[in-house]
Formats: sequence, C-alpha cells, structure tokens
Amino acid sequence: MLLIHCPHCNEERPELEFSHAGEAHIVRSTQLTELSDEEFAHFFFYRENRKGVTFERWRHTHGCARFFNAARDTVSDKFLITYKIGEPKPKLKISTNQNKKAAS
Repeated sequence: MLLIHCPHCNEERPELEFSHAGEAHIVRSTQLTELSDEEFAHFFFYRENRKGVTFERWRHTHGCARFFNAARDTVSDKFLITYKIGEPKPKLKISTNQNKKAAS
C-alpha cells in the first residue's frame, strides 16, 4: 500500500485516507465574468497531465481534512515531497529518463 506524508499531521498514512484534488499552483482569475467561453473552458477543464513529475493538490480526507500540495512522479507513483498550501513550489532536481522525454 502506498503511504502519503501529511505535512499537517506530520506522519505517513495509507493512501486510502487521502483524496486527489487536482493540479496545484493554478493561477485563478479574479475576473471570471469577463472571460470568454473558450478562456473559461481552458481555465476550468484543461490541465497539464504530463508524464513524469507533476505538482498536485491532495486532501487528508480521513485524517485532519486539510489540503496540501505534493510533487509526485506519475510513472512510478512515488511522492517526492509534500508541503503545505501557500508554501512555494519546490525546485526539484529530476534526472529520470521519463522526465527528460516528457519535457521534449
């Protein structure tokens, strides 16, 4: 079973306690009513979904119920780091072949 570290509880818990909440670090418009239908659709529905390391938002649903961010490798399903919402996106040194392919 996959274990996920909750930065609020400061412990690793089984993946069954968590819920995926989409891509992290999305810039949200403050003027949604001024967006065209196409701009709104792109903002609301389209996400990167790339192979390799991705930054995601998670919720410790059956624990503290708080949201946090995580860097996860979608190829190996390994969590590289978890951190609290509001903290800056960490700079990671990535040297796997999958991430090099995904970047090209």
